[in-house]
Amino acid sequence: MTTDVSARARTLRAGFVGGGFMAAVHSRAARAAGAALEGAASSSPEASVSAAERLGLSQGYASLDDLIADVDVVHVCTPNATHVDIATRALEAGRHVICEKPLATDIAGAEALAALAADRGVVAAVPFVYRFHPMAREARARVAAGETGRLLGVQGAYLQDWLAAPGDDDWRVDPAQGGPSRAFADIGSHLVDLLEFVSGDRIVRLNAATRTAYRSRATNTDIATEDLVAVVVELASGAIGTLLVSQVAPGHKNGLVLELAGTDASVRFEQERPETLWIGRTDVSSIVERDPARLSADAARLSIVPAGHPMGYQDAFNAFVADAYAAVSAAEAGASEAPDGLPTFVDGVRAVRVTEAVLASAASGQWVEVRA
Repeated sequence: MTTDVSARARTLRAGFVGGGFMAAVHSRAARAAGAALEGAASSSPEASVSAAERLGLSQGYASLDDLIADVDVVHVCTPNATHVDIATRALEAGRHVICEKPLATDIAGAEALAALAADRGVVAAVPFVYRFHPMAREARARVAAGETGRLLGVQGAYLQDWLAAPGDDDWRVDPAQGGPSRAFADIGSHLVDLLEFVSGDRIVRLNAATRTAYRSRATNTDIATEDLVAVVVELASGAIGTLLVSQVAPGHKNGLVLELAGTDASVRFEQERPETLWIGRTDVSSIVERDPARLSADAARLSIVPAGHPMGYQDAFNAFVADAYAAVSAAEAGASEAPDGLPTFVDGVRAVRVTEAVLASAASGQWVEVRA
């Protein structure tokens, strides 16, 4: 793996499946990476045209197959239950794929996609984009360098409030579209990915409890998917910790927080305050600010503006897409290396595996082993 992002030999042609918020984020990142934004495919030809106009793309395609035939990279930005079918069709056509998480709504579908991507030899990435905040990379570098010492405990949370009221609703609430897990598959997967990425450690077993705050919402009734999840985790190193995930936490918009405590120091990253990193020690604690001149090489690489000029979520997403496209260029040139830390379908499988363990534990009330 390399931390360098090489210039592409040619302009990649990108297509977007879906036309909502995530398609807008993906298309902005693709535009920043210098791709040719060929167009969109949505639920109907008319919806495709509307999405293309709204996102500033070249055209709306009459069908998914028409889009796949015309592009190099397919961005899958549709409801969860559709990911496997769309990504499979793109992979079978030999296209590179960037697929929103969860990669699939069950482990069989996720594993099949990862195997197909490997068989076709294409780049297949999942946007676990919080890895791409420079200060998250700085935390990872400090842990890897031994600055925190032996890992003892972890605490993490991902709190939102966009479903806090009983009238709040969304397609994700419906398991036919969102899958059997809602809060954990949607945002808990980000928290687990960031934990394992920064710590370099893996969750080996867990005990989880889930709650559904409202059984009926504006349009959905008999709701079974969870609004919040509490998880106790044990890592391969022996460290233990707690994770809280909620989409019904009033006042929290995107409160992703991760803290790792070792024998020598603690390190804390907060996504809503991404310009700093807290380092805690028994004698003195400190705040590390994002200054490329004073960061690790990988964190500095992702710091595209000088200190004092804030970077945020879209910057992280842009960096993810740039690295994914760099991996495409490398693959097409016959190189095996990709930018360090690029989340692939293998990481997507991992997230689905942890999610299934969370649901199994919540259903049984018992500790559940998490397969590597």
